[in-house]
Formats: sequence, C-alpha cells, structure tokens
Amino acid sequence: MTTETLPSTAQSAALFARARAVTPGGVNSPVRAFRSVGGSPRFIREAHGAYLTDVDGNRLVDYIGSWGPIIVGHDHPAVREAILEALAGGTSFGAPGEREVRLAEAVTRITGAERVRFVNSGTEATMSALRLARGFTGRKYIVKFRGNYHGHADGLLVEAGSGLLTNAEGTLGASAPSSAGVPEEYARLTLVSEYNDPAALDTLMAERGHEVAAVIFEPVVGNAGVLIPTPEFLAALHRVRERGALLIADEVMTGFRLSLQGATGLLGLEPDLICWGKIIGGGLPVGAYGGRPDVMDFVSPQGPVYQAGTLSGNPLAMAAGLATLEVLEGNPGIYTHLETYTSQLATGLSAAAQEAGVPLSINHIGSMLTAFHQDAPEGSIRTYADAAHSDTAAFAAWFQSMLGQGIYWAPSQFESIFVSAAHTDAELSATLEAARTAYRTLGGTR
Repeated sequence: MTTETLPSTAQSAALFARARAVTPGGVNSPVRAFRSVGGSPRFIREAHGAYLTDVDGNRLVDYIGSWGPIIVGHDHPAVREAILEALAGGTSFGAPGEREVRLAEAVTRITGAERVRFVNSGTEATMSALRLARGFTGRKYIVKFRGNYHGHADGLLVEAGSGLLTNAEGTLGASAPSSAGVPEEYARLTLVSEYNDPAALDTLMAERGHEVAAVIFEPVVGNAGVLIPTPEFLAALHRVRERGALLIADEVMTGFRLSLQGATGLLGLEPDLICWGKIIGGGLPVGAYGGRPDVMDFVSPQGPVYQAGTLSGNPLAMAAGLATLEVLEGNPGIYTHLETYTSQLATGLSAAAQEAGVPLSINHIGSMLTAFHQDAPEGSIRTYADAAHSDTAAFAAWFQSMLGQGIYWAPSQFESIFVSAAHTDAELSATLEAARTAYRTLGGTR
C-alpha cells in the first residue's frame, strides 16, 4: 500500500460524525480526535497481536497499544482466558475477592513496595497518593515538573504535557492551570519545577521544602514525548526527602514496561510511594498506589486518609493484570526483545530521515520511543521546552503518510509510542518501509 492508494475510511468518518452529535469532540479522550495531525480518527473494530482492524476493514500495525497496557500483544490467549474465567463468576462484587489479594502479592513481590491499594485509573492513583502524602506529612503543597502528566485531577492538571509552557509571573515554583475549570487557588498549591534541572529543584526545595508534602515525577516522561532523566536529576529528586517531603514515582506508564520492576528498578530509584496503572490491568481499567507501610497505613480504614471506589479491585481487571504479569515473569526474554526491536526501529527511522534530508532526533528507552521532528543532536532533548521546538506540521504530514500505509502511530508529536511482544521482524520491516516512503515525500516538500 502507498500513500497514492489511500484506504477507505468511510465507516470511520460516518461513526465520527455520529459521535460528534452525542460526545464532546466525538471522542472520550482528547488526543483520539486527531486534532494535532488533522483528518478523522479511525474507529477500531478489533485488535489481535500487533494489529488493529478498523471498522472499514483496514489492518494497521499498532504502536499505541492502548497507550501502553498491551505489552504482551492484543488478545493474548492467557489474558483472554483469564478474563473469561473471571467473567463466568460475575463482573463486580463490591466486596473483596481472591484475585485482588493475589495481584497485590505479585505487585509487592516484584516491585518491593510493601503495601498496595487498587483503584480504577492512573488519575485516581496519583490523586490518592498525593492526598495520602498530605495526610501523612501534614503539609499542603506539592511539587511537579513542567511537561509531566499525572492525570486530570485538578491539582495535577497544571503545566501538564502539552499545556502551558511558561511560569505564571515568572516566580519561583509558580504554576498555571492547563485547563479551564481548574481554580487558580487550587493550582497555587502545586509548585512547578523544570524536569531534568537539578539546580532548579534544589533551589525550590531550599526555599519552600518545609511546605512541601510530596514531589511527584514521571521517571521517564511520556506525555511531552519521551524524555529520559539524567543521573544528576535523579540524585536531586532523592534529596527532596531531606526536607521531609515524600518522593512519588508516577509509573502509570513505565511500570512493568521498562523492566519487570519498572523504571524504579531500571533506574535504581528509591521512592516512598509508586503509582501504577495500564499494564497491571492487562488492558482493563485499573490503577494502584503503594509503598512504605508506615505511609500506606494512613489509608482508610486503617488510617485517617479516606479513599474508596465501587469498582476498585474489579475481578476482571485483577484477572487480566495477573495473567499479564505471569506472562512477563514467565518469559524474561520479552524485555530483551522489546528493547532490541525499539532500538532497531530508532536506527531505521533515523537512517530513513537522514536519507530524505528530514531533520529528526529520536529519544528511546526500553520499549518507549518518540521521533522528534527537529534538528537536534541525539540525546539533547531533555525538557519539554526542548521538545516544543519540534516541527508539528512535519510530524502531522509524516503521521498521515504512515497511517495511509497501514502504520498506526501515536497521533501527536508529544507522545511516546509503545512496542509490544507481538511485534516481530515482519512489522519492523513494514514500518521502516513505510517510513522511508513517508520521509521521502516529506523531504520532497521542504
């Protein structure tokens, strides 16, 4: 397939028109609307292995993987069978069940976190962890980093991802909401520093650390494009505890993806609390937070910090998560395959872009990758301000060419793509062939 023989998308377009009449923007999560890349989104009918099939019957190599959870591939037999077994016993109890105990045992054993509480999304996990940190420390301020995304809770939707780029009033730690509907008074409880700037964090904590309940961070950023922490920055993160603040690693995206122990294990982190999601639910809605027992024991009903959820510990999600972790633990070579494939993808994309004369700089780690369309040395894009120099129009043109050739890339310049264990040499070859065509077309228009 080439960009000159575009696939039919009539049924997706018709569904999008229907959706816009009943759903804001026609989608249930903003990036799905293709606003930053143009065109209409594909509506998906089914997914198997490394492929999606849309409602028009177009088969697409999938590099989104439901934004990270599908690390073992779509419709993996072990995961499907576990869900069906759980389904036979009912969909929700509103009472404890064995699977949530087993998954908690697995998460604590693998990660080293000593206590874990399940919730229903990454947003619930991060907002619950921060409430816990405030309750434990008796302080009200938190620190996050510009371009880090921790879900859409009010206090976290501040300088988040592709939101506002500038400090309000230019004052130390000042922040601005990234969304209408977030009160400025609430946003002021969130102090903002620069990711990968250890001096800025040290300065902020020296002046205001006594007020800070917690510092929350993405070990590897995914929603500003992939940004990889420097050793100096990681050291500064660990110093925040000298001021009495808790350190919270948001591993909703990286947990069990960058290694079986997540970014925490891969990078040698020692957070007080960790937030998880995505992979621990095997593709079903899930979230969790956990860590030190003295902190986690502040959670109700054992402690004074309230948090609850009707569907928390849902048996279907627990079953899918257990099956996914069992596949990952039982096949340690998966992570080697993921890293090798992603490295080969990065090398091939760089070569294709260079041949076509298209500026490109790639960040990748484990099975996460972002191809920034800008002329920057490899490894030099370390902050959201660096990433923001990317040519979003060039990316959009490249994305549409890839999609027309059957490659489903993340529809935003400022997102990570995710490789799964189901991606093989066949998908790699098809992707790089499509990329060469896309970059040649893009290079010819420059």
